Amino acid sequence: MSEGVEWAVHSCLNLTWLPSGQAVPAAKLAAFYGLPAAYLNKQLQALARAGIVTSASGPRGGFQLARSPETITLLDIVVAIEGADAAFRCEQLLKQGPGADSTVDYRQSCLVSQAMSRADLAWRKELAGQTLAGLKTQVEQRYPATPGNTVNRFTALRA
Repeated sequence: MSEGVEWAVHSCLNLTWLPSGQAVPAAKLAAFYGLPAAYLNKQLQALARAGIVTSASGPRGGFQLARSPETITLLDIVVAIEGADAAFRCEQLLKQGPGADSTVDYRQSCLVSQAMSRADLAWRKELAGQTLAGLKTQVEQRYPATPGNTVNRFTALRA
């Protein structure tokens, strides 16, 4: 996974603590962690295309969540940034090995391919079961000052 996934999850999480209707410019979201604004903006645009955030232009413009945090899963964010393709792609290496059968689809019969597919499915299932709201609750329980600190930091940052 690219670092853009981490940036996107943290940015979305930070947006959960803002008052409803408040948008944050990409420059402030980037400055929050000292990230390159142009690269983070690409991640934010991918999130917008996926319907996870919305963007508005103008003096009060920026990004905000498009849906409630209860309906946004970590898998939604990963897929928005990385795409829906499986992490492992079987290239049917067995077709080049000894005893290969050119009529066999090794993606279906190869035990390595099957194991990797099961692992990918388990990973996706785990991410699909975790919402932004659940993550928000966990952060607030462990670090209760985070919501206020986040809002204050955005207020203090210059866009």
